[in-house]
Amino acid sequence: MVDLLIDAQELRERLDELVVLDARVSAEAYSKGHVRGAIHADLERDLSAPADPSEGGRHPLPPLERWAETLGRWGITPESRVAIYDDRGGALAAARAWWMLRAVGHAAVSVVDGGYSALEAAGVPAEDERPTSQPAPSYPVQPWRSTVGLAEVEARSAERTLIDVRAAERFRGESEPLDPVAGHIPGAVNLPFADNLDSAGRFRDPATLRARYEGALNGADPANAIVSCGSGVTACHGLLAMAHAGLGDAALYVGSWSEWCRQR
Repeated sequence: MVDLLIDAQELRERLDELVVLDARVSAEAYSKGHVRGAIHADLERDLSAPADPSEGGRHPLPPLERWAETLGRWGITPESRVAIYDDRGGALAAARAWWMLRAVGHAAVSVVDGGYSALEAAGVPAEDERPTSQPAPSYPVQPWRSTVGLAEVEARSAERTLIDVRAAERFRGESEPLDPVAGHIPGAVNLPFADNLDSAGRFRDPATLRARYEGALNGADPANAIVSCGSGVTACHGLLAMAHAGLGDAALYVGSWSEWCRQR
């Protein structure tokens, strides 16, 4: 078993054993400095397909074949242990990349607890040169698992809790900076992803997270839960928090509010 989170100090000690992905959204930040050997995992180019205004959300998943090729280009094989960081405590693309690897069958993947700032504080070696990865064959991916679409969300039964991890003001419809309509999917409960982290930007302990999510589930089976956000990115932070809390693997609504508000 591989821990879902990896401490910055452990990463420093095991750096040469890991494939490290830098999932910061800013390519400029990556160019200015990143963990030695880290490969930039770009949210728009690598972790999403181009959005289609007529269907889906802002960050649809790439086709399986393209994701398999990307993993091979990064040198990731079924034997690789992968560590991923961003600069938001995993809340942006690091959790998305973590989920995408697990969703095609790669279990040996962890998110760096505390993100890039924790790595800097731990003195993890850094560089500003883009590394040359050793390409591998396309990864032998399994079909995407633990995903649901718009129809499944709309038809969900009373046993399926829909958790929306966006900020409370977006959930309440008071603010919507990204999508054309404000509000939330009927019947959803709000657990903002930012509250998964403490003041230092690290994940809260499993017991605290478990109590938080079990309160929202209200006795429902966490395996039946569906997690959403604006476009299927920060929802993965909620999925990581649930797994870290020992609640297993809930499902991701990939299109999330950005699909729902356009289609419904």
